[in-house]
Amino acid sequence: MSDLYDLVVIGAGSGGVRAARMAAATGARVAVVEDLYLGGTCVNVGCVPKKLFVYASEYAGHTGEAAGFGVNLTRESFSWSTLVENKTKEINRLNGIYNNLLEGPGVEVIRAHGKVVSADCVEAGGRLLKTQRILIATGGWPYMPDLPGIEHAIDSNDVFSLETFPKRILVVGGGYIAVEFAGIFNGLGAGTSLLYRGEQILRGFDNEIRSHAAAEIVKSGVDLRTNTDIVSIEREANGGLIAHLNNGEAIHCDAVMYATGRKPRTEGLGLEAVGVETAGNGSIVADERFSTNIPGVYALGDVIGTPALTPVALQQGMVFVNQQFGDDTRSMNYDLIPTAVFCQPNIGTVGLTEEQAAERHAGDVDIYTSEFRALKHTLSGSPERTLMKMVVRRSDDRVIGAHMVGPDAGEIIQGIAVAMTAGATKAHFDQTLGIHPTAAEEFVTMRTLTRSI
Repeated sequence: MSDLYDLVVIGAGSGGVRAARMAAATGARVAVVEDLYLGGTCVNVGCVPKKLFVYASEYAGHTGEAAGFGVNLTRESFSWSTLVENKTKEINRLNGIYNNLLEGPGVEVIRAHGKVVSADCVEAGGRLLKTQRILIATGGWPYMPDLPGIEHAIDSNDVFSLETFPKRILVVGGGYIAVEFAGIFNGLGAGTSLLYRGEQILRGFDNEIRSHAAAEIVKSGVDLRTNTDIVSIEREANGGLIAHLNNGEAIHCDAVMYATGRKPRTEGLGLEAVGVETAGNGSIVADERFSTNIPGVYALGDVIGTPALTPVALQQGMVFVNQQFGDDTRSMNYDLIPTAVFCQPNIGTVGLTEEQAAERHAGDVDIYTSEFRALKHTLSGSPERTLMKMVVRRSDDRVIGAHMVGPDAGEIIQGIAVAMTAGATKAHFDQTLGIHPTAAEEFVTMRTLTRSI
């Protein structure tokens, strides 16, 4: 027996849930098929639990800095099990909210594995769901390299359910996730090494920001090793691990965590049988309307290779619904995507890096920077330094990039992203009154040109 739908979504992550519930709100008959968890990576094993762990990791630093203000605090103990348990309670609460968000406008939630049978049919839990449109939004999954002993390592999904807190951990990778978890474990008290096979962490970010962040991460206590990789992992008799490195060194530790990228979660969806085109990395090939090469089959989110960020998937879901069930006036713009890395200190960025600006607007770029020790640390004693940077196109004075390394960088850059989206110029920033004393005011008081490129 078949059911007839206007839209069947495979995957209940950020993009899939948003598309499903907004489509249902237009009166469309919609079903969501999910075999893992509601809310996808972000809610369950990504942004949300990670940020909760980041908060936990910052308390030790706050405790140590308090003495300079005459406040005597001591960190008596830390319970990993309490943190994990409370995190799980919050995620369960959010799962319930996501279920209500779907069922409220009438979306049918089917807890089963979804497989595309044809361009107008999805099989799920023994049912055949006939539909006018299929939307694949299954997201990504952590990538683990093939090397001897890799079965002893954990990935960024596993880390949220670790039973025992490791006293010594190696984090492998140089992107968002690796850098953030190195800070988390270091802040919680583990001896932490961050290994990256390249020259510098955070590839794709502004080079000056990368260098400054790396230096601050080392200051915080993380053992950062670039041009370094693991060739094999060995289990010791006492339960510990030995990581053998490419430089011949062997490191004893309690856990090895890999955060070396994610791959699109497209296996087992029946795409090959139907003929949906995929790229070499498994991502689904889709156009600006999220259409695949098979009419009626669409895809969005991390599974199509666009920036793997929750707000991107959410916006894609909104645009998709407008195109399919609305007045078709919306499209995606990937030019100004603000983002943050929740390491210690935070990184916030929006727009072009200096390197990108130099390539696209050679000879027409001015760079403004400000590096300083935050007011708080004049008493806290912390050596942490903040870096702020603006990239300006000289010919029209347009601010085309803004970057920051420092506390609350994400909160500050979010507001700047609004201004940049509205077309703000350097003159607009200069005319804006600052809020004193704050770090954020530096963005409206940068007057000295650092360099022109």
